Amino acid sequence: MKKALLLLVSHALVALAGFAAGIYVLPILIAPDAPARAEVGALAEKAQFTGQFRRDLAGSDALHWGEGTVSVGPAAVALMGRLAPGPDYKLYLSPVFVQDEAEFHRIKASALRVGDVKTFENFIVALPAGVDLAAYNTVVVWCETFREFISAAQYR
Repeated sequence: MKKALLLLVSHALVALAGFAAGIYVLPILIAPDAPARAEVGALAEKAQFTGQFRRDLAGSDALHWGEGTVSVGPAAVALMGRLAPGPDYKLYLSPVFVQDEAEFHRIKASALRVGDVKTFENFIVALPAGVDLAAYNTVVVWCETFREFISAAQYR
């Protein structure tokens, strides 16, 4: 009986570890090719604003982070940098700078959900027509499924 229980517990732990690894690895495996540096650079040249994703934000940790230069222009938001891989990333524009989950939850209703972030090294996310960039000052990457803060960059 003791052996059967030990076998059951060990198999459950291995299954749980495999599931967790799958959640982390699957987005990497199905991610489209990242935009070329030249394409991101061309958008950065047309940008009205820039900001920095940094790993040292209060809500960032070893599994949830971003680093690099974010360019915000009339047609798109582009990142020349990297994000920690994960599922279901969404890009938001926020009217105030936030740097953790609690702060983002407080202002989420006033933030604008721009679109999906599907690549983890460089990205380009098109802005909806008519977005008033002056109404916002921060770009936020948020994991919708797990309600996790990934990174933020204040652009003005």
